[in-house]
Amino acid sequence: MPVTTLDPKTALIVIDLQKGILSFPSAHPKEGVIQQAGALIEAFRRHGRPVVLVNVVGMAPGRNEQAPRAGGFPDGFADFIPELNQQPSDMTVSKRTWGAFASTDLAARLKALEVTQVVLAGISTSVGVESTARQAYELGLNVTLAIDAMTDGNADAHINSVTRIFPRLGETGAAAEIIALLDR
Repeated sequence: MPVTTLDPKTALIVIDLQKGILSFPSAHPKEGVIQQAGALIEAFRRHGRPVVLVNVVGMAPGRNEQAPRAGGFPDGFADFIPELNQQPSDMTVSKRTWGAFASTDLAARLKALEVTQVVLAGISTSVGVESTARQAYELGLNVTLAIDAMTDGNADAHINSVTRIFPRLGETGAAAEIIALLDR
């Protein structure tokens, strides 16, 4: 389904486009994801809409079979990639969970700005992006997902999120469609 509308108070949330995460293999070329996310960032800034850059700086408590090695993340892991051209006006959120809303002040910060809709992009489709989309939906926000501005480490997981999960949480479309709605 194409993206039909953007609310006047829409924010862009870019998930985990950071040096450490981008060092892992991905199902799609990362350059295209970075290019599309960058285009969205520039369009949102040009229109004075909020841009939220999210990075992961640790893990949620609890055991799992795929926890990182002892000692945590290496230096520079959480650094945003230069292509995001981080600006002082950007909101930054550092998380220790999959989703950007859990255990952060993101919901309160967006509420203070009267944001009613979020556009999501980033890595990984089935983890950080999907978790954030679920949380945004549960908070009552309208959700739009820029599917050409995201990828996953697993192609099947990416397809599952894009085709089965995302249409239940919001509207999906290409970055160019979203930018065209902003430019109207």
